[in-house]
Amino acid sequence: MTSITKNAVVTMHYTLFNETGEQLESSKNSDPLAYLHGHGNIIPGLEKALEGKSAGDSLRVDVEPEEGYGARDEALIQEVPRSMFQGFDQQIEVGMRFQADSSHGPTLVTVTAVSEEMITVDGNNELAGEKLTFDIEILEVREASAEELDHGHVHGPGGHHH
Repeated sequence: MTSITKNAVVTMHYTLFNETGEQLESSKNSDPLAYLHGHGNIIPGLEKALEGKSAGDSLRVDVEPEEGYGARDEALIQEVPRSMFQGFDQQIEVGMRFQADSSHGPTLVTVTAVSEEMITVDGNNELAGEKLTFDIEILEVREASAEELDHGHVHGPGGHHH
């Protein structure tokens, strides 16, 4: 398999920047990212841009919020009584993350404000509403194994380990 199509295992290095050009993360000094193409394992805008590319290709991809982590949803910001955190034995501080139960199942929330009575949490992904830029270097493209296809993710180095 020479180009990226559905069911390909793609191994790549990436560097992620926000709209101001600040580097947010990179795989360059660690293991490359391996994912199963066409299975929603990476954000849609990046997956679309990689379609048809091959090992050895390098590209810069701009991803609008709608094709990334979505628009910010103010309804996901809530003030909750401090009593909801009873049994938590640490001082609650801005920036802490907790898993909360929502109508859509478990969701990750970030503490954005703390008062004596109330704690404000934000259920938006920290990159929601942001235009993102990825520098990509495609290292390898191969066919997925039957087990990887059955499980919907990559196994082995750079992927999922059971």
